Amino acid sequence: MTERSGKRIALLGFELESNRFAPVVGHSEFAGKLILKGADMMADLATENPRSPGTLVGFARAMDEMGPWTPVPLMVAVAGAAGAVEHAYYEEVKDEMLRRLEAEMPVDGVYFCEHGAAVTTEISDPDGELFAAVRALVGPDAAMVSTLDLHANVSDKMVESTDVLVAYLTNPHVDHFERGTEAARAMVELMAGLKTETAFIRLPLQAPQVTQLTATGPYGEVIDIGQDRLDETILNVSICSGFTYGDTPENGMAFIVTARGDEGRARRLCRELAEHAWGQRHRFVPRLTSLDECIRRAVEVGNDETLSPIIIADVADNPGAGSRGNTTWLLSGLHEAGAVGVILGVFFDAALAAEAHALGVGKTFAARFNRDEASPYSKPFEAEAKVCALSSGDLVGRPGGSVAGRTIQLGPTAALELGGVTVVVVSNRVQCFDSGFFETFGVDVEAARTVVVKSRGHFRAGFAHLFTPDQILEADTPGLSSPNLANFTFSGYRRPIFPLDAETAWQPPDW
Repeated sequence: MTERSGKRIALLGFELESNRFAPVVGHSEFAGKLILKGADMMADLATENPRSPGTLVGFARAMDEMGPWTPVPLMVAVAGAAGAVEHAYYEEVKDEMLRRLEAEMPVDGVYFCEHGAAVTTEISDPDGELFAAVRALVGPDAAMVSTLDLHANVSDKMVESTDVLVAYLTNPHVDHFERGTEAARAMVELMAGLKTETAFIRLPLQAPQVTQLTATGPYGEVIDIGQDRLDETILNVSICSGFTYGDTPENGMAFIVTARGDEGRARRLCRELAEHAWGQRHRFVPRLTSLDECIRRAVEVGNDETLSPIIIADVADNPGAGSRGNTTWLLSGLHEAGAVGVILGVFFDAALAAEAHALGVGKTFAARFNRDEASPYSKPFEAEAKVCALSSGDLVGRPGGSVAGRTIQLGPTAALELGGVTVVVVSNRVQCFDSGFFETFGVDVEAARTVVVKSRGHFRAGFAHLFTPDQILEADTPGLSSPNLANFTFSGYRRPIFPLDAETAWQPPDW
């Protein structure tokens, strides 16, 4: 890497959203998504369509524009949403990051592109542990800024170890780049001598995932109030809804207000926002559509072209929340009901995709879904299928979506026709972010009568050019990411917590 002038900023990140009810993951899960180290990080950032998280891309490009600065790339490890990470592997990653950082000392600042909802098989706050370890190494005077996913489970240690935490403002997440840019601006202010004061409140409120949209509803409203309060004193307002399936003591809607040296102002605003959200808590209750009704509607719109097409979100099987992306309740139900004009994606089944590639386009065979799966939710299903298209599975996220401009690798991919249902089968577990996850493989989304997506909410941005909110059904199906919280046995939450405990009470802090 060519040495530049200016402040030395270390770049690192650990992005994992852990679903306690999903299978434990280790190195292979991260290697299948993204691990970059040192100069390879800068090489990726220099490409037109990086694989790196959008927050890291936004931070680096904004720093370039505001420069001079010297990037010190250490390591970024991304697994997306999955189960808890093996503690030994987490320790291996953390130790490598710290060794790389120590070798580059001194640095003037540290930027983390973090998710903020990881858990390991032994601890509930590995993000906070990493932040604290880095702070201990760089000392109290180095600037530390981190971006966070809107679904972060924010801990006291995360807040205390950093100068500024910058969380996404949108759900679906379409502001990765902008939040990276915001983090860079905060870093520049810190480098110029800014001293921040931060107020933090965590409510006993764990909103189910489908109630955390920001375009409408109570969550978007309180975020908007916070953004309206930004001024010469209030530097940042981040409100993290939390990741429901993390099942940690850190779960609960978190309010982080960072001020330019005015602790009192930060506390007053933080309390105002928390009280507002708590007063709206009964609006954070999901309303889902039954499986039978979803199938009935799909059959209906398939047989009547005067009706508007629909999109069915299989929210309980969202890989973006750690699900396997291969439940068959909707697939088998639609096939058995004789629904037509249906496309479904993306379905994670590497063995089935490999078999389709071995057979070739145009071949008909008995497609056996989930032959190699052990999860109780991944029920087998078999039907005669025709191989319509094959691909290596590489695509670039379409404009406006949550992965816009980023290179996505789905692995060997096959489009299979099962009567009136066409399924896009992938080899890498990922949610269906946008219409390109069909179109790239020759499946016509605009011609479909029903589109079924393995996604909870991010599809809303990626399909907004084709579907309005009134055309969306959120299916009440079984799965590892079901919004019906009664389907799970939570053992890590601080109880009581709403809505699991209807009579939960809360009092604001007496600062």
